[in-house]
Parts: sequence; structure tokens; C-alpha cells
Amino acid sequence: MTDWLNSLGYVREAPGKPALITPSKMWTYEELVDKAFTMAARLAAWDVKAGSRVAVLSPNSAQYVFLIHALLELGATLIPLNTRLTLDELKYQVQTARPTLLIDTPETETRGKTLYRDINTRPVDFNGFRSAHFDPIMPETTDESIAAILFTSGTTGQPKGVRLTRSNLWLNALWSNRKLSAETPETDRWLLTLPLYHVGGLSIVYRTFLAGQTLVLYEGGFDPQRVSDALHQHQITHVSLVPTQLYRMLEAGVSFPSSLRIILLGGAAASPDLLKRAFDAGLPVAPTYGMTETASQITTMLPDAARRKPGSVGKPISQTRLRVVAEDNSTLPANQIGEIVIQTSSSDTLMLGYLDQPDITDEDEFHTGDLGDLDDDGDLWIVQRRSDLIISGGENVYPAEVENVLYTHPAIADACVVGLADAEWGQIVAAALIIKPDAHATADEIDAHCQQHLAGYKRPRRIIFVDALPQTASGKVIRREVAAMFA
Repeated sequence: MTDWLNSLGYVREAPGKPALITPSKMWTYEELVDKAFTMAARLAAWDVKAGSRVAVLSPNSAQYVFLIHALLELGATLIPLNTRLTLDELKYQVQTARPTLLIDTPETETRGKTLYRDINTRPVDFNGFRSAHFDPIMPETTDESIAAILFTSGTTGQPKGVRLTRSNLWLNALWSNRKLSAETPETDRWLLTLPLYHVGGLSIVYRTFLAGQTLVLYEGGFDPQRVSDALHQHQITHVSLVPTQLYRMLEAGVSFPSSLRIILLGGAAASPDLLKRAFDAGLPVAPTYGMTETASQITTMLPDAARRKPGSVGKPISQTRLRVVAEDNSTLPANQIGEIVIQTSSSDTLMLGYLDQPDITDEDEFHTGDLGDLDDDGDLWIVQRRSDLIISGGENVYPAEVENVLYTHPAIADACVVGLADAEWGQIVAAALIIKPDAHATADEIDAHCQQHLAGYKRPRRIIFVDALPQTASGKVIRREVAAMFA
């Protein structure tokens, strides 16, 4: 992998094939490689070399895509920063990651300038890459070189820096393509709507380049009609969405083209109602389960199977072996809920380890912290993050179960269930609810609805009505912030 940009035959055999399309321009594979080499040359002139860390604070753009490839060519490490974070949150990440270079854009330069001073890092923006035409000396790198450090979303405390190797990213792209593009992968067209600082977005860049596909880059805030227009205009075959995005598109009543074969749905749990609406509309939804620590996908269920078994996220896309375990780490039988663990030796996409922590290669298993079960067919069902489990009076309450009941109330648009400390019960169940426009419901009416469907200990004892739920950039509700709303 020492020569990333020329390592694949189609780069030489089909240089005129569209590689990247934005709303304003198209680049062929030949042009993409030229842009990436130019950027790599400029980076080398700034003393970026194998092992150097380069942080990027930028919205999605063609320049960002070129940079991803340039850093791979140099053997340097990409640190994609979440543009939605506050300055204090960004400071924590850059102080933890210690980049030698930080690249910003006009949209992010105010925070970028402060970060430059704070960590004594060279100030650079994408305009600085325009004039470099010499050939850098490409270093020798290995498959185990750290290609990216991505910070987890931080839903359970301070974000951790996940160290992903070139091999992790390459093999996840390979396995994903085999699962999602088994017929004619070179003709597929991906629409990238997820941010490139999220592993779900970044993985699509590797995936499309590996298979010689066309990447269509969506820019700007998510707008259902604009996304629909892009799907139609570019005859998109694949798109990756989080449940919030799919929900907004269904609510807006936009159309989906017949060319679309896969809607990869992940990043957060999809409610049964959302899946039913999508399947009733004939959409090719492929539910997936993954995490930053595994370079994106772990399991995926293709649309036909997902329609037959709505709610399951299927089997591993690779040779990864999963177990569901009890608290004593014993393997649970099928259809019993426990923690999902990954056998380390079986997973070639599992991270090297967290930043400033030991490698995990010597550990037998990686505990995901997620709760789920494997059915009789070996398909995985996700229940909840372990940290979100509510224990009330000694009884386990899974927030997702309560939320699914709440979603069946005709007035509720969205819901988040959390546990609140209680002197008598340990925890009580609480629900923050968003009511649909032009609908009305009282707390007593919601409670009466829950009484019909839930055991007493599962019913929300506190209910509040809110206009919005706090979310991470990847669409996950931040439960600790929801819990704070009850204070």
C-alpha cells in the first residue's frame, strides 16, 4: 500500500472515468490523482511525512477528499475534527491528538486561529495547496500505519481517539463493497451526505476509490429536497443515511429514483415505525450496525432480508465473530439479551486501540458496550447502549422498548427515554417528547397510552415536552443532555 494513488488498476486503465462530482464540478480519476499528488507535494514541503498528524476542521468539500488521498499517499495520519463542536470541545481533541498541522477553511478559521495559538500548530487553509508541482518522495509505509484518528461521539463521557490503521480502513471498504456492490461494483454511484469527520462518511471515500466507483459529494446542510434532487440527477445507486435523515425525507414526501439499490441505514437505532414506513414506500433499506472502533460497518442486512425480518441488522460483513455475553462473560443462548463482544483475532477491521492507551491486539475480545441478541439464524438485533440501561427496583428497563411504545402514540414525533436517580427505586423512567405539528397530547394521555402496553415499572414517571432533542453530528441523541433537561 505504499503507493495508494496508483495501486489500483482502473486508475491507469480508466483515467477518464468520473471519480468525484460536486454540485459545481466533476473530476476524473486522472484529475483526482493529480490533485492528490499536488496536495501531497505541498504537505511534504511543510515537512508532513509518514507518522505526521494532520487535523482538519472543514465541512465536506472536494479539497477535503483530495486531502484524504494525499495523506494516505504520504503515510500521514488524518484527524478529522467535528465542525459542530464548540471551541472548548475542539481544544480537548487537538490537545489530546497533538497534530503537527491543522487545516481550516473560511467557515472555520475563527476557531482555527484560536486552536493554532493554543497548540502551537502551523496555520494552514486549503488555499495554501494551490502551488506545488514537484514530486514528493513517498515514504515506505505498512498496512499497520495509523491512517486516521477519529474521536468517538462522546455519548458516554469524554471522546476517545480511535486509532485506525490503513489495513482497517482498506479491509472495511473491501468487505463493504463485497456486501453492498456484489454485482457490478464499478458502475455504482454513491451519494455522500454524511460528514467526512464521521467514520460513516469517511469510509465511503475509501470504498468508492477501492472499487473505481463515482463519489457524488453533497455539500451544505441536509435538505430532503436537495438530497432527492441529487439522487435523481446523478442516478445514484447507493446512499448512507442516519435514521433522522430518512425520517425527514419521508416526512417531506420527496421521491427516490429507481436507480437506488441501497439505503445504508445506521449511526443510530431505527424505530420500527420508521422501518415500516420505509418498506411500505418500497425503499431498499439495508439496516447496519457499526462503530468508529471497527472502521464503520460490522453487520449489515440487505433490503430483501430486512423486509422479512425488520429490525435486525444481519450478520457480520466480514469474518468477524460476535458473541452475546452475560455479566460474567459467559455466552448467552440465542434470543437472550446481553453485551455484544467481538473476537479480536477474527476482526481485521477492529482498531489498533485508543489514543494514548495500549494496543488491543493482545486482548481476546473487544467489549462494544452495546446490548443486543443473536436470533436462531445468527442475525444480530441491537437493543441499547449498555450505559443507557435503566434499572428500576431491580428490574431492567431498555429505553428503546419504551420509546417504541411511545412512537405508536399518534401525537408523538420523537422521543427519548432516560433513567433519573431516585432514592426509593434507584432509577425511575423519564421521557422527553416532541409533539407533531398541529397535534396535542397531555402527560396524562401519554401515561394512559403507556399503561396499555408497558409493565408498571417501565412506564415513564416523568414526562416533559420539548421542541428538539440534543444530538451528535451523526444523528445520535445525547441521552446525558436529555437527562439534564429534567433538572
